[in-house]
Amino acid sequence: MARHLRLGVNIDHVATIRNARGGRHPDPVRAAKAAVEAGADGITAHLREDRRHISDEDIVQLRRILDAPLNLEMAATDDMLEIALRHMPHAVCLVPERREERTTEGGIDAAAGVEYLARFVTEMSLAGIRVSLFIEPSLEQVEAAAMLGAGAVEFHTGRYCNSTGAERERELRRIETASLRAHDFRMESHAGHGLTYDTVEAISALPLIVELNIGHFLIGEAIFRGLEPAIRQMRDLMDDARATAPRTPRGPLL
Repeated sequence: MARHLRLGVNIDHVATIRNARGGRHPDPVRAAKAAVEAGADGITAHLREDRRHISDEDIVQLRRILDAPLNLEMAATDDMLEIALRHMPHAVCLVPERREERTTEGGIDAAAGVEYLARFVTEMSLAGIRVSLFIEPSLEQVEAAAMLGAGAVEFHTGRYCNSTGAERERELRRIETASLRAHDFRMESHAGHGLTYDTVEAISALPLIVELNIGHFLIGEAIFRGLEPAIRQMRDLMDDARATAPRTPRGPLL
């Protein structure tokens, strides 16, 4: 079990607010620096094909100014591959993308897309970029990611966050079981999407999850209390949950 759980702060929606009016304010690069000061271990940014929030110039500035690792979320397209190889972020997370969606809805279907995705994973991995796949927490998807040679998987936590009671517990166990399978293949397990103060602790307590990526909730909280205090509270909740968590998984969900 990794005792330190990494926090990646997604700054996309700082850029969303900026783009609503144009100009340079609020600056997502400034937000990235503040996030690191508040305890983030890295910064996540989704460069969408329609550039609805993060821009190409944002990526240039983040690579120039940021000392912390940059995790670039992107679709598996030739254009995005060229951008990743040009800017060389620490990591790339391949995500599904549809122009009409408001946010990333569900995980990429690695099992159905092995042949298509192989080139993207291989070229970036050979260049020294850690490649992860944003997937649903299923054994089939984990095994496909391993077949592709991904260094990590990021489990989509939307269903877990949007459920309650026994259903939420089942979703939590699905994530834990998927992380066990990823561990068998020596892949890191990450998680993200929809996590809040109310939902982060149980995920943080899963011993094989090593990184969480959280954005929308933190940017929303920043409106009321400031970005750095919002991130510090999330960091504290993660650390407290990790400190009291069991060191070994409970075993697979049958």
